[in-house]
Amino acid sequence: MYLKNLLLILTLLTIQLTIAQEKSSAAQFWENLKKHCGKSYEGTLISTPALDEFAGKKLVMHVRTCDDNTIRIPFFVGEDKSRTWVLTFENNRIQLKHDHRNEDGSEDKVTMYGGTSTNSGLPNLQMFPADQETADLIAYASNNVWWITLDDKSYSYNLRRTGSDKVFTVTFDLTKVIPNPSAPWGTKE
Repeated sequence: MYLKNLLLILTLLTIQLTIAQEKSSAAQFWENLKKHCGKSYEGTLISTPALDEFAGKKLVMHVRTCDDNTIRIPFFVGEDKSRTWVLTFENNRIQLKHDHRNEDGSEDKVTMYGGTSTNSGLPNLQMFPADQETADLIAYASNNVWWITLDDKSYSYNLRRTGSDKVFTVTFDLTKVIPNPSAPWGTKE
């Protein structure tokens, strides 16, 4: 009986390992990010020198909504609730868009810029080079590259303008859940 149970356990573990190996890096990243749905975390600005609009302000990300293909993460800078990262998973690629809103909820004149990963990336890293929509909307951002890192302890959002030595990074501590903030601008509670 013991040997039969041991064989059954080994068979189940082999099946689980096979399934895990069949998932792409992008799918693994997506599943790990979805584990944080409904939770909020405080961030730290790593960039130096700090941008004036971020310096000394409380930084909060709220993994607010998740479904099979879309994750919306409002990013608050102090009382400014204008920014939401919109991640979309399709065809084994992840797209990052920046939804910017005015305080009345209307779209900002510069919104929905970003890019799509060019491959499935890594389970803990996804990169998003600027897409044509971004180049058309914000010419100086046409060579932007955004990337997100994710592990058990932290989430980081990063931006680099290729050809520049400036890098923007904010890191969130995933080991400390904080109370959820109110809705971002343009979203109902």
